Amino acid sequence: MTNLLMLIPVALLLGLIGLVAFLWALKSGQFDDLDGAAHRILFEDDDAPPPTKPSE
Repeated sequence: MTNLLMLIPVALLLGLIGLVAFLWALKSGQFDDLDGAAHRILFEDDDAPPPTKPSE
């Protein structure tokens, strides 16, 4: 019975940790540009690769 009573505080603690991690991710800008990478892959880079020097 005591093991069953420990599940509630452990579940609340894990939920609180998850909420803090989510709020930290929001504050640090993790979700600022969700579409940028998805659109960037559709366009080709027109820049030529830099020339390489022949090895001597």
